Amino acid sequence: MKRIAAITMVRNDDFYLRKWVEYYGAQLGRENLYIFFDGEDQVIGDFCEGTHASLHAKIGSQVASAEKGRLKFLSGQAARLLAGGYDLVIGVDADEFIVVDPKLGKSLQEYLETCRIHTSLSALGLDFGQKIGEEGDIDESRPFLQQRHYAQIGTRYTKPSIISRPCQWGSGFHRVKRHNFHISKDLYLLHFGYFDMKRLEDRFNDKDRLRQGWASHIRKRSRTIRYVTELKARDFERWTAFARICQSIIRPPYALNKPAMFELKIVVRIPDRFSDIL
Repeated sequence: MKRIAAITMVRNDDFYLRKWVEYYGAQLGRENLYIFFDGEDQVIGDFCEGTHASLHAKIGSQVASAEKGRLKFLSGQAARLLAGGYDLVIGVDADEFIVVDPKLGKSLQEYLETCRIHTSLSALGLDFGQKIGEEGDIDESRPFLQQRHYAQIGTRYTKPSIISRPCQWGSGFHRVKRHNFHISKDLYLLHFGYFDMKRLEDRFNDKDRLRQGWASHIRKRSRTIRYVTELKARDFERWTAFARICQSIIRPPYALNKPAMFELKIVVRIPDRFSDIL
């Protein structure tokens, strides 16, 4: 049986981290979760019990420099875990969830057992938004996918998140430096960072994030809600199949180890079979 670890770094993100621990703990076992808190002023919540959670000195004060430092740190931690006996390490943000298509009836552990991964494996990125007028404020006591049904197929979230040997992730886990990426047929990375207007407005008012220069980043990413609200939702099976082929072939000229998709804005409705995953 493969030993698989999941790692993340967080700051002031208990809302997402609680769900992250719940999901990956069920998939991989809490003893295989490694959570690094960015800043010794943070508090480790009781919900992290059973995981490897630790406080660390804050990395940087501005979003760009801090992000580079964060991924350098996490790449080092992943290398340490791989050297210590893990077969795979999953690196994701606290608002990102790698899921197996429910039609296979497999857990993430079971699915990855059968995968041959030379360096990295990517899941197809789905960036969830809120369809204004149809979907209300998120209720954290209920499964996310019973409340959100629309996502943009996003190249930004088709990330080489799963690695089998030491390497260097680029900022945001968006690429593995000096290596190509490979998109799995049945894996999806679900991103929930901009899936609720009320939470997004709260982030705009977060003084800690504003000091780090997150305002323009949050404003830019809030477009997902507009796309999901305004664009026609397309067929999930057809367009995710297209996206996997397209993103495997098309690359941006400035980064040949990242996926591209002709800047297409494709919104899909998530099939009901996903509704109980998380």
